[in-house]
Amino acid sequence: MSAVIEDTSAAPAVRGFLHTPDAPTGHGLVLTHGAGSNAGAPLLIAVADAFCAAGIAVLRCDLPFRQARPHGPPFPAMAAQDRAGLARAVRVLRDRVPGKVFLGGHSYGGRQSTMLAAEEPDLAAGLLLLSYPLHPPRRPADLRTAHFPKLSTPALFVHGTRDPFGSIDEMRAALALIAGPYEIVAIEGAGHDLGAKGPAAARVAATALDAFLQFGKREERVLEDPRRPGGPPHDKLVP
Repeated sequence: MSAVIEDTSAAPAVRGFLHTPDAPTGHGLVLTHGAGSNAGAPLLIAVADAFCAAGIAVLRCDLPFRQARPHGPPFPAMAAQDRAGLARAVRVLRDRVPGKVFLGGHSYGGRQSTMLAAEEPDLAAGLLLLSYPLHPPRRPADLRTAHFPKLSTPALFVHGTRDPFGSIDEMRAALALIAGPYEIVAIEGAGHDLGAKGPAAARVAATALDAFLQFGKREERVLEDPRRPGGPPHDKLVP
């Protein structure tokens, strides 16, 4: 279940949907959309449902450019405003959960999340990046990696093997530029949408959740898997 959330107490406004778990771990995830989509994207809903079922509160939100108009791509000049909107969303969710808050998104939303984390390293405890748009299709030289050397936040990338915005090999080469811990999970046969509808979206969401929890255990900086038998209580983090 999710509820509409709207916070206009400061600009940019935060608008979206809050998924509140029945058995909360105390942690939260801000999740946002790609350039042609919105917070109602089936992939985001599937990911939010999976994380919420594991006890993680999820705020899936519309970026400021999408709040400004219901259709069409983002304005390049508005990218900083989109990042400011994500930063506000993190702080809004932080007021609602006692634990760590993570940040992520699909495509453009994921790219803006990484740029924001590079600008504000202490803002989020970790990143979940779905189909990072490494370069425009058929333009492999136009890499979107200038901020990677400043990115120290632990980052998990979930990427399709048929994504025209970057092959798995291209992604692995580019991610070597990142300053902090990272991992990439390949979704076999998936394109940029990661199989965004129905059972395929649910499978991708389950894979992303399991990979995120395992990544957290390995790095000892993100999350312990709250479902692991004999593990710590849900409100405990790996030291």
